[in-house]
Amino acid sequence: MARVAWVSVDAVTATRILIVEDDQELAGLIADYLRQHGFAVEIEERGDRAIDRIRSAPPDLVVLDLMLPGADGLTVCRAVRPTCTAPILMLTACGEESDEVTGLELGADDYLAKPVRPRILLARVRALLRRPSASPRDPAPACVQVGPLRIDPGCRTAELNGTPVDVTSGEFDLLLLLASNAGQVLSRQYMHGQLRGTDFDEFDRSIDLRVSRLRQKLGAISGHHDAILTVRGVGYLYARG
Repeated sequence: MARVAWVSVDAVTATRILIVEDDQELAGLIADYLRQHGFAVEIEERGDRAIDRIRSAPPDLVVLDLMLPGADGLTVCRAVRPTCTAPILMLTACGEESDEVTGLELGADDYLAKPVRPRILLARVRALLRRPSASPRDPAPACVQVGPLRIDPGCRTAELNGTPVDVTSGEFDLLLLLASNAGQVLSRQYMHGQLRGTDFDEFDRSIDLRVSRLRQKLGAISGHHDAILTVRGVGYLYARG
């Protein structure tokens, strides 16, 4: 298999993005747009080859289409997620909520419905890449403790009653945001802006889907599902322990 040669204005420092999309025209348009904004971009058309490429030459971020020859996007996500720490942005058909839910459950960090709008895609990519990078000289981020919940932002881990909470990257970011503002009601608009870097879309249910998953995971450990409360018509609140 040929080695990946990342194309960029600055091959040394540019963020590397792998686009896994079999629509050559769409992939080309996305790649050109991202390259114009300084990213190093490669394209893969087949899902099975994408698995090998992600494992052998891990990118900094993956844009992953759902429908692919060789292996579909869900299969790719399931195969690489255990070892791939890069954010995965999944492209789904408009209105296919079941695909969005399944993608998030398998470890996708975010999803974007087609047709793809380049500016929205760029905003999502930048939001996913805003994770703090650890440096030996940087002080360790302070842990967040809310009752029995303990979150370590530096290691990106969460524990409830001393039991690790198995969360995806997107779920971790949401849990950290809620816990850091425990006792305060956060609107969907605010959370959407903080986590996704774009204006709120009333038809976007990514926040609600992640809250539902977090309730299940926290509830499986604690035995109750009321840590994250819904404030009707506004948003969500993490209850103080």
